[in-house]
Amino acid sequence: MTQEAGFIIGDLQVERMIQALSSHSGATTQKQLSPGKLIVFTGPSGVGKGTLMRSLLQRHPELYYSVSATTRSPRAGELDGKDYYFISHQKFEQLIAQGEFLEWAEFAGNYYGTPKQSVLNKINLGKSVVLEIEVEGAKQIRKAFPDMFSVFILPPSVEELEKRLRSRAQDSDTAIARRLMRSQEEIQVAHEFDLQIVNDDFDTTLHDIESALFQSSDS
Repeated sequence: MTQEAGFIIGDLQVERMIQALSSHSGATTQKQLSPGKLIVFTGPSGVGKGTLMRSLLQRHPELYYSVSATTRSPRAGELDGKDYYFISHQKFEQLIAQGEFLEWAEFAGNYYGTPKQSVLNKINLGKSVVLEIEVEGAKQIRKAFPDMFSVFILPPSVEELEKRLRSRAQDSDTAIARRLMRSQEEIQVAHEFDLQIVNDDFDTTLHDIESALFQSSDS
């Protein structure tokens, strides 16, 4: 293996896993989307899950997006209360102590979490709720909602993921290396989720997700 910018590349096991999933990325379980359903999008940072989720919401306004909270600083164009609730470390830790999060995790030096009450309220009203969260948080939520529908988005390759992260021009080399190293650990658990799909073509990926979520009950 070689090392570049602190990131170990050439992990053949991860590459083989991505290639295997790419060959049947539309495969999923027989779960059906029903009223009051929780839908979770997860995957490595930079894989495109946020863009896919936003397009899904635009095409299906009946879905409700649950805004997560974070302690990181807003990126260019992000709005408080729309993209995230941007709060301090102290406030986040206070909410943890009060049991206000459905899940939470620390990633790249910042906290991320899903406010609990708004999700529960919508599900109780029969709404389908969409979350975009880190892999660790998705695993936490599965314990509370074992019948949730989970979508794990993968990159076409580790090299492509690095290219996407760098093209965002939002992180330092050190932060990118940390995200890439973590992505290898996350990809190892992709098989634990209902739908594993490789985001190598945006329109195809979006169509496959819609097919899995909105297939008719008699299909």
